[in-house]
Amino acid sequence: MLRHAYPHAEEPTLPKRGIVSQHRRTKTRDGAPSRRTTLLILALLLLILGATCGRKPKYRVPPPIPAVLGAKETGQASWYGDPYHGRRTSSGEIYDMDQMTAAHLRLPFGTWVRVTNLQNGLRTDVRINDRGPFVKNRIIDLSREAARRIEMIGPGTARVRLEVIALPGTQPGQPHRTESGCNENPAYGVQVGSFRVRENAERLRDKMNAAYRNARILRKKTPNGRRYTVLLGAGADSNAAMRLMKRLKRDHIDAFMVYVSQGEFLDCL
Repeated sequence: MLRHAYPHAEEPTLPKRGIVSQHRRTKTRDGAPSRRTTLLILALLLLILGATCGRKPKYRVPPPIPAVLGAKETGQASWYGDPYHGRRTSSGEIYDMDQMTAAHLRLPFGTWVRVTNLQNGLRTDVRINDRGPFVKNRIIDLSREAARRIEMIGPGTARVRLEVIALPGTQPGQPHRTESGCNENPAYGVQVGSFRVRENAERLRDKMNAAYRNARILRKKTPNGRRYTVLLGAGADSNAAMRLMKRLKRDHIDAFMVYVSQGEFLDCL
């Protein structure tokens, strides 16, 4: 009926390919962007913002400083776990939040640090294998396990004191040696023998190394000539030396703890 009422009406036709129909133009008649264009621009902006937020922020890490045995630092500590667990650290190691490691901005990788929680007195030893923390007024980022041992998981942060207890390439309690093999710093050790004849000292040293490891001979000049002292476990921890001495006594070895001052011996063999 409508067809007859309006004889000149035309059937609606599809636009030809390549020609934009009136309702698909990108601009309205007054020149303003259409709603479709606005939505596309907003979506593009969201994609850019999302990509930026997903990137790990980059920080300028200061160059490392030499580690010095006994050096101390006091400040705020934090800890990190997920989502960093299983990721590569700045040293190249894979981060394991259940290991005794930590991040420090400047200490060389491999340095061992004793961390004391000044709020409860608890302490633990960690090895530096990452860089951080990148938050103002914080000096160390502990692994989750290290934080658990000083009861820092709940609070998240704590005021701590750091002390360097071992240099890269050594373990806590193991002395740092100079090229001559002697301790560079004063240390506690356990003496198991002292001889005038070097060969006798060497035999005892080899025997102690086979059973207990970390034995050495310290050569000392005395008014009665040179003495060759066999020493075990020289290190900065007097408690470790005491435990070693008690172990030796249980094994029926005559031993006593000594304090080795810097420059006391000529060299180590």
